[in-house]
Amino acid sequence: MPQAKNSVVLYHYTDFQALDGILRNAELRVNNILNMNDASEMRLFMRGLAKAVCARLDGEGSGDLAQATRQLFEQELKKEFAYSAYAACFSRYRDDAAQWERYGNRGKGVCIAFYGDKLQRLTVGALSLQTVFYQDDMTEHPLVEVFYRLARTVTPLEGDQPQVQDALHAAWVCSAAFKHPSFACENEVRLVVSPFEQEYFNVQPGYHISPDRIKKYYPLRLDRMCQRAGLTLEDLIAEIIIGPESTQSLPILQDYLRDHGLRRLAEKLSLSACPLRRSFP
Repeated sequence: MPQAKNSVVLYHYTDFQALDGILRNAELRVNNILNMNDASEMRLFMRGLAKAVCARLDGEGSGDLAQATRQLFEQELKKEFAYSAYAACFSRYRDDAAQWERYGNRGKGVCIAFYGDKLQRLTVGALSLQTVFYQDDMTEHPLVEVFYRLARTVTPLEGDQPQVQDALHAAWVCSAAFKHPSFACENEVRLVVSPFEQEYFNVQPGYHISPDRIKKYYPLRLDRMCQRAGLTLEDLIAEIIIGPESTQSLPILQDYLRDHGLRRLAEKLSLSACPLRRSFP
């Protein structure tokens, strides 16, 4: 899977309620990708992978192997929810108008900047920091070669074969870092949890109840994760930016941070310079 480079700062656009959870409770929630604005991305990846493998087999006159591959992926896609990943999303773009609009409570929220190398130090087991790739054509993806070889050597090609299971597992993990090219402007990096890897992930899920639906999430305890990595929460955060449409008082936010023992962060606050001004309520 593509790994995020360590030297970057990664920007998490959110609202003040989430900021409070991250800073006061030291809890970062990873949400089900199926609930995000690009919810079809995992199955788009799997279908694109199958299409590329089958095109290669069909082109060689191996229509029967291509059909077996199609059937394998059709059966696998029925398991989508069981394999759905959970993620916290970051952008490489600082103080970006599109990010404020989509994820920063329409400019009324806040942006928390995390050091990429320190986030990387927190990733163990089922947790990974992945650079999102934006792609329509899967022809050059490394997993195409994997499934092509399996189609040629494993008979029958079924999901209960150990080597096929391993390849499908890898495909589901990679699908969590795939997005349609129309989202490429986000320049996204994700902190991804694959909870189906239960032996590596011992965190109980939580449920957020809103007036219109129930959402499932996993709470990551940043204080414990930082402690294991020899860090503090303040070491992890480069700066905090108040949104361009926010009415938040900077001195009050500084008091909030100091009163919760985050004195160093109180000196890392700034106001957005983004000229975002909404023309409607």
